[in-house]
Amino acid sequence: MITLRQLRYFETLARMKHFGLAAEQCSVTQPALSMQIKELERELDVELVERKGNFVALTPMGQEIAARAETILNQVRELSDYAHQHHGVLTGPLRLGIIPSIAPYLLPDILTEVGRQYPALDLQIRETQTSALVEELTRGELDAVLLALPLQQPQLETMALFEDRFLIAVQSQTAHDWATGDLRARIEQERLLLLEEGHCLRDQALQFCHIANMQARKALGAASLTTIMQMVAAGHGITLLPEICAKSEVDRQRVALIEFPEDAPMRIVGLAWRRTSTRKNDFVALGELINALKRQEPAKPARS
Repeated sequence: MITLRQLRYFETLARMKHFGLAAEQCSVTQPALSMQIKELERELDVELVERKGNFVALTPMGQEIAARAETILNQVRELSDYAHQHHGVLTGPLRLGIIPSIAPYLLPDILTEVGRQYPALDLQIRETQTSALVEELTRGELDAVLLALPLQQPQLETMALFEDRFLIAVQSQTAHDWATGDLRARIEQERLLLLEEGHCLRDQALQFCHIANMQARKALGAASLTTIMQMVAAGHGITLLPEICAKSEVDRQRVALIEFPEDAPMRIVGLAWRRTSTRKNDFVALGELINALKRQEPAKPARS
């Protein structure tokens, strides 16, 4: 008889394409995982993988079985979630993904408020870039993700939470130079400091600034906003900074924040989850909690 364990091991192997890595992710030994895969092949009477040492390639039948296994495992997770609903809203484990340009600035307050309002909730956090979070959400490894909208994923449902406007961060000594003139034109003349490839914040900044020349795109790609703000403070360029990050990242003695006079660029922060999930009430409640936290925040005035 086919078991859920066999399907889980095979689905992991299909993704990792490596017995050792798959075994590590499933928290079992490599021989134990290999044995379960062989048992699954015997049960189905088909060859699922082509073995090349530790590395594997899926057979055509293996690719189809892997897709069906992922669907079955997702349905089992949804069944478990559905059964758990009778315990009430926001109880039990909830796996939440958050992008790095939001996590440090919202997560501490979220965890504090969750502990106060929903002590029975076991909130498990995963912080990484948008593409990885969306992939893991789609596969059922996460229950919901907190990120910048919109998403072009028809299998996902989203809930917009709040607007996060962009400010121009410049070295304090040069702030007076930004008092007049066309801000957008001035930005295009400056060295724009951005996060490295893969961060949605980088894509949003490039899209707003309409930067097409390769020199600008080859500018510093930092791994964190903290690095970027230190570079700005030292006079090595400017950046577009989400307002949510300003309180933590800006040294007001060394960095000035410039507001756009009108039509300020912004991102929409929201939650996303699978349309098939039975936990929508949980996600809506979590979204309302986050919105309530944002409403309690004092205004963060920018300088021009």
